Amino acid sequence: MFSSDWLPLLVAPFIGSFLGVLIRRLPARRPVGLARSACETCGAPLGPWEMLPVLSYAMLRGRCRHCAGPIAPFHWQIELAATMVALSAIMADPARVWADCAFGWTLLALAWIDITHFRLPDVLTLPLILAGFAEGWWEYPALAADRAGAAVIGYAAFRGVALGYRWLRGRDGLGEGDAKLLAALGAWVGLVGLSDVLLDAALLGLAAAAVLRVRGRSMTATTALPFGACLAAAGWLVRLYANP
Repeated sequence: MFSSDWLPLLVAPFIGSFLGVLIRRLPARRPVGLARSACETCGAPLGPWEMLPVLSYAMLRGRCRHCAGPIAPFHWQIELAATMVALSAIMADPARVWADCAFGWTLLALAWIDITHFRLPDVLTLPLILAGFAEGWWEYPALAADRAGAAVIGYAAFRGVALGYRWLRGRDGLGEGDAKLLAALGAWVGLVGLSDVLLDAALLGLAAAAVLRVRGRSMTATTALPFGACLAAAGWLVRLYANP
């Protein structure tokens, strides 16, 4: 018999499809909710059956039925990634699965945008801060002050580092988006979790730099890395596995 605990897993591919729209359109400042989905090659509008998560890509064999142009694999990749977020949230704690899914799906979009555009849009980070406060107050009222303090400290710490780096080096090191994302993570995991997030994100950043170096990319003091993606991954792991 189907359990409602698994409902997020059914919804996840459709959420992933919507996240794909956000990831493609937000950095380009294109409308998210008004423009109709269309082929990126010929511009032909897509019918409902052409927008079924994962299935449409498989049925169309990765090609537009109008112009035979290639459909970017990004679409099924983000849909599967959103499904994995839901599955990991269900396995970690079914009691708070919807809150964890909302948190994870937003982090997924932020990480993807940061990797591809080196941006963390306010339209995603700021609501995530408020949602963290709301979730904390609703589920753990006694920890509301802890969550608020973690958000303030997270933002202040990163802004202080960013301003200090700019003063010393004359260029930006950490963007303000990183500070806002850390504030959001603090609002979701609290003060104790925030220290774990910082440690895990630093380790992930070092691992990413090592992988890029092995793959032949030149790494210097000015090489840009999407640290927001490392923060997002660390925040997700801490929320699921190291946060009460």
